[in-house]
Order: sequence, then structure tokens, then C-alpha cells
Amino acid sequence: MESISAADLARQVIDACLADRTWPQRALDALLERALGDDKREAAEASRAFFSIVIERLADLFEPALVDVYVRLFSHVAHRALPQFETAALVHRYRRISHVGRYRGSDVERVYVLSRITLGADIAVTSVFLDAMKRRFPDAEICFVGPPKNAELFLDDPRILPIAVNYGRSALLLDRVTAAKELEEILDDSASIVIDPDSRLTQLGIVPVCDDARYFFFESRAYGGDSPATLPMLADQWLQETFGLGGAPYLAPELDDTEAEIAVSLGVGENEEKRIGDEFEEAVVRQLMTYGRPILIDRGAGGEESDRVDALVERLAAPHLVKTHTGPFSSFARQILGSRFYFGYDSAGQHAAAAGGVPLVSVFAGFASERMFERWKPTGPKGGLGQVLRIGDAERASALGRTQRAIAETVEAAGLA
Repeated sequence: MESISAADLARQVIDACLADRTWPQRALDALLERALGDDKREAAEASRAFFSIVIERLADLFEPALVDVYVRLFSHVAHRALPQFETAALVHRYRRISHVGRYRGSDVERVYVLSRITLGADIAVTSVFLDAMKRRFPDAEICFVGPPKNAELFLDDPRILPIAVNYGRSALLLDRVTAAKELEEILDDSASIVIDPDSRLTQLGIVPVCDDARYFFFESRAYGGDSPATLPMLADQWLQETFGLGGAPYLAPELDDTEAEIAVSLGVGENEEKRIGDEFEEAVVRQLMTYGRPILIDRGAGGEESDRVDALVERLAAPHLVKTHTGPFSSFARQILGSRFYFGYDSAGQHAAAAGGVPLVSVFAGFASERMFERWKPTGPKGGLGQVLRIGDAERASALGRTQRAIAETVEAAGLA
């Protein structure tokens, strides 16, 4: 096993999981030994391979049969990382907490809602729970537990109390699993309940963080079965089943002046499969320029994405019409809410636009399964204008033409043409 790369070990594990609903134990344990070892470089490589190749794939397929595979596999992982947890006990607990049951308790002093960690998921999913909890418990403190940059999405909502918990999406396996231990101290509050919207903070419900009697878990990967419903719709349905009322996506970033009528994001969260390419992006923005409206393009978090945007804006040579946004996503989200049209790939921006009822065109490529596409389509509470373009591998050649038509139709319907 020493001569096999971490990525190849991870591929052996995921291939077996998908084919046989089990995995080669030697390959998994060899991968975990590296990920939990003392060699930081090796641990980082193995941790990255484990999450990106195995865990994300199991989740992104939204296949109910694979949820049990994930539960059994990650319960073993949690035991290896934190031996005080027994694999069988974690599996048994998960099967119990994933059962949807009606809330029979009375009012509480606090409701802790755990972050989903990614910005788009916190808009599309977590905000639905925040919205519902504010109305279900009007006198309680509603606490958003997650990274500070995510909490900024709700900074202008006086009902939401942010509680900072950091979680590194590129951190070592041990650090990611033990992040749940930090939660235990925060959630040790008998006058509260905890809402877990399938958070990575608990490794999708595997690692216990509080008394199960106060813990309510939305298992988003199998819930809904074969339904084509989006995640915001399913979250709303789960809330109605559990708490008697639903919720809708929203965000409330800090107030700021609006700089443009058209907001554009070309970010893909380091997943290049979501991109169509430089020529596509330039052609789309040039089309948007023909409407004569101020355009604001987000530069993202820096690095390659910012360089791409800067190069594009330089080629466009229209400083009077096209400007860039630099800063946290919450700041750009405010710009999206103040705009009259949004364009982007499958990313947090599309969920911000949908939540705010902003007309949008979203290019959705690089999805792992048809159900992933259905689940993550942007959904807002206001209906609104918009088109989500499903771009499979065979449709990339026609992506530009389809996108240009969708933009023309949506812009005209929005009164911008």
C-alpha cells in the first residue's frame, strides 16, 4: 500500500462504495493512517483525497442507498480519529436521529442553527431554518453557529446572534473531526435546542455534539427520495413536518451602496468542471455590455479567480461600464440584492440572487448526478424571473448559444433591454 498514492487509495474506496455498497478495508485504513499520521504533508494530501474523492462524491450523488454507506464508513473514520466513539454506536445513533419526528417541546431560550460551512449552502439551506426558527420561537435567541464570514450574510438581521466556530475545508482530517468537540462546550445549554441542517461541523450528523433529546437533524441527502424538489423546498417540508411551519431562503448582509445594475460572478469554488471557459465568459459579458447598464464582476477570494477576472476586464477595455468588486462575499451579496439582473455559474451568487428575487441566468455544469442538479437549483421565496441552464458534458458546445438566448429573454422580461 505504501507505493499507492493517496488519490489512488481514495479512488479504490469510492469505486467499491459505488459498485458494491462497501469498501476495501485495507485501502481505507491505509488512507486513514496517512491522513491521521504525524507527517503533515502526507496527512494533508491524504485528507484532501479522502474528502474530495470519497466524501464529496458520496454526498453529491444524493442517492439514498449511499447514505448508509456514508454512515458506516464515516463512523469508522470517527472511531479512528476519536477512539472514544464506537463505530457501531455511532451508526445506531445516526439511524435514530435521522428519523423525522414532531417537536413536542415547549418554548426555549435559544435555538442554535449550525452552519453548512459553504456560503451557497448557508443561503440555500441554513437560512431556511433560521427563517422558520425566528417565527416558531419569537422570544428565543436564534444563534447562527459557524464561520464569521458566513455569519456576515445575516449581519443586518437583529434576530440572528452569530457564534463563531471555524472549520477549515482544507484542514487535516483530525482537525475537521475534532471541530465538533468545540461545539460541545457551546451547545452545553439545557435551555436550548440544536438544528443541524446536515452540517460539516458534525460530519453530516455523525459526531455527537449535544444531548440527542435537544438535537434535530435534517438529513438532506436521502430526504425527498426520488423527488425533483430543490434543497430549500425539502428544508421547508422537513420544517413543516418537524416544527409545524416552514421557511424560505433569505439573507441580510450589512447595508451598502449599490454600484451596478448587473452583477456577475464567474467563481466556481475551485471546481473547474463548473466553468465553460474564457471565451464563453468574455462573450457573455460583452453581450451584457450591449444593454448599456453598469456591470459589477466579483473578483472572488483572490488567486486564480481574481487573476481571471482582472484579465477579462482588461480585454473588455470598458472602465466606464464594467467594474470589479473586491472584498468578502457578503459585500458582493449586498450588491446582488441591489442589482436588477445576475449572471453566474453554480455558486453562492445564484442562491443570493434567488433569495432576493433578482432575475438571474445561472449556468449549471459539472454536476455529479441529475439529482444533484435538481437539489441545488437556485430557489427563492419570491418566484421571480430566471433560467437555470443544465450543461452536461455533451452540451458544452452549445452552452454559449443557449446562454445568450436565456440572457436576452430574461433581460427583456426584467425591463433592462
